[in-house]
Order: sequence, then structure tokens, then C-alpha cells
Amino acid sequence: MSRALAVALLVALAAWPAAAVTLRDMLGRDVTLPAPPRRIVSLVPSVTEIVFSLGAHDRLVGRTDFCDYPPAVKAKPSVGGMVNPSLETLVALRPDLVVATDEGNREETVQQLERLRIPTYLVHASRIAETVDLITRVGELTGRQAEARRLVAETLRRIEAVRRAVAPFPRPRVLYVLWPDPLIVPGRASMLTELIHVAGGASITAGDGDAYPRFSLEAAVARAPEVIILADHSTGASTAGRPSPDQWQRLASVPAIRAGRLHSADLSLLHRYGARVPEGLEMLARIIHPEAFR
Repeated sequence: MSRALAVALLVALAAWPAAAVTLRDMLGRDVTLPAPPRRIVSLVPSVTEIVFSLGAHDRLVGRTDFCDYPPAVKAKPSVGGMVNPSLETLVALRPDLVVATDEGNREETVQQLERLRIPTYLVHASRIAETVDLITRVGELTGRQAEARRLVAETLRRIEAVRRAVAPFPRPRVLYVLWPDPLIVPGRASMLTELIHVAGGASITAGDGDAYPRFSLEAAVARAPEVIILADHSTGASTAGRPSPDQWQRLASVPAIRAGRLHSADLSLLHRYGARVPEGLEMLARIIHPEAFR
């Protein structure tokens, strides 16, 4: 440990008051804090969005480069990437709590934080119900329980409205492409598979792999998707850019191509289990069932 890191850690520990609070995170780990956290570093873009949605941005003292929404979050100091955050920068922010995830942050990062005696709260959400739970938990962490209850109620209302809107229509076969080469798709453990179902579609890869398995183009063509959705990586901190539809347009035998149902969708709306899940769901539903929203 560098001298600067050690000094910053001692300053952070010395600032803590005496009354302890024990929380249980989403992986069932007990996290003990000297007091309710007032200085939070988020290593999870979804959590960062929820903090702002609850009006608790004053509690957020640090974020990652990928925490890019809402735009006001860019005024907060960045600790670097999700995979390789700078521990020296993080400790210098004197956090009471770091929020991390088992999907996107390395286990090694969590272990290093534990060795530095920085409390770390782990989150995980691969279902809509877990997203609702996460909103409630962030409300508790930030002292914004009432705001969290309101956000949960509005989230559930909008999800139910989509269910009702698409219910009268048959489910088209949907291929969602997270990455084109190699072809990566949502599998059975992905929340995106659940979102496609709620939006009135039937994902052709719903039974494959765990979360995001690789898939062959031949297998995708054989399952005759009626709607194809390409993830657009051009928003936020991703460097991948917009999807190219050219390889798909050549597949004239695929029902989706014959019907002109090749679409792109904002990745940041569909792959963050935060406050914008209803917005992403509504976008999906309008792509899959435009007739339900005329």
C-alpha cells in the first residue's frame, strides 16, 4: 500500500462516528458501518441513476466513467472504469460506503476494498423484481425511503401498463443482438429476456445459456425471427458505436428482414437495472408491437 493511500485511509477511518449500523446486501453479506452512510461511491451505473432519481445526489461523492446518466453526474469525481477503478482516487474521496456489483466489477476489487476496511455493499439484479428491490435498498442507503416508495410505485404502474397494452396481440419471435461478432444474445438468466416477454415478444434465445451466451448466425436464421433488435452501443461510455445492419439485410429469407422489422435500441436503456427500466421496456414494446401504441 502506498503512503498516500495509507494516509487517506486513516483520515477516512478517523472521520467515522461511533454508532454502528449493520446492513445485508443483495448477496446476503452483512455490511457493518459506523453510521448511516453519507459519502457513497457507486461503481454501478444503475445505482448511480437510482441515487439521482431519488434526489440523493448529495450523498454521491464518486462514480465510474460508465456512470454517465443523468448528465449532472459528470460533475462528480470519477474513480475510473468498472473493471479497474483507481483505489487511491477512491480512498481519497473518504467514502462511508462503496456500492459494487458482482456483474461488472471484479471480485479482486471487492477484496482490495475489504482489505482497506472500506465497507462494500454488493448488488445484483437479473429480474424486474430484483430491480424493484434495488430501488428500495438504495432508498434505505440514502435515507430516501419515501422517494423510493414513490419510484417503485411508478415503475410498477408503467410495467403493468405495458403488459395490458400488448396482451391482446400474438407474440412475434424476437432476436435481440447484444454484440454482432461474435454473436452474443440474451439467454435464460438475462433480465432482457424477461423484458422482451413483458413487452409482448418471444425471445428466440430465451432457453439458451445463462445470461449472455454466444450464438451462431445459422442458428438465429433457423429460428426465423420476426423482429430483430440490434443493441446500439453509441450512448454513454461505450466505444463500440452504432450497429451495422448490413449483414442482416442480406438475409432475405428471414421473416424480420422480409417485413422490414430490423431495429436498433439504446443499450443504456436496456442493460441497466435502474430507474429507466420502464422507459426501456416501453421502447421495446413499441418496437415489438407498434400496433398497440397507435
